[in-house]
Amino acid sequence: MRTAIAARNIKFHDLKVKFGLQAVEDDLFFIEWLNDLPELTASEQQMLDRVKRNYLYLLDYPVMESIVKMVVLSPLLDLAGFYQPPFRIDGEVNIRVSAEDEGEVIQGSIDVLVIQEGLWVAVIEAKNSEFSLTKAIPQALAYMLASPNRDRPLFGMVLNGSEFLFIKLMFRDGAKYGLSDVFSLLNRGNDLYSVLQILKRFGIWMTIT
Repeated sequence: MRTAIAARNIKFHDLKVKFGLQAVEDDLFFIEWLNDLPELTASEQQMLDRVKRNYLYLLDYPVMESIVKMVVLSPLLDLAGFYQPPFRIDGEVNIRVSAEDEGEVIQGSIDVLVIQEGLWVAVIEAKNSEFSLTKAIPQALAYMLASPNRDRPLFGMVLNGSEFLFIKLMFRDGAKYGLSDVFSLLNRGNDLYSVLQILKRFGIWMTIT
């Protein structure tokens, strides 16, 4: 009899033991967040400056996940072009992934799934402002492991409103993942510029490969 594990409760150890997931530290494994990033227009930068101001103003009180999605994530997806062809957005997508020979199933609901011609482009997991990204990463990886498309890389992003981190997962020679640096709205300047550039890079990569 299979037992069900909620994805929100999954830990890195579980993914390593049950799915053989391996971390890759080599920068060459995950270059998509580093190289060939598109330039942003002045109007895009102005919009991102407004998003940052809005969010930092709201931080006077705890910012719930629904507000993070509305104030921060939705403008980013719009500016990245993910609300337009050839992309499609799904929300609250239920997933199940089985561990081999373990009799266990991980199940949960992806916050946002970006799809391009039936291929998962990005799995995006949003949390509230008081939630640590370290807890969101295993959950996002569990969802990414459920992807039916394993012949091309899969990208993910986790955010809590203030911080953003990108994930790359590949299934070649086993499941391997790499992480980007953490981008933060608490830094000087506006790290949303880099976040949008990386999202646009993912979109471009997926439409030409």
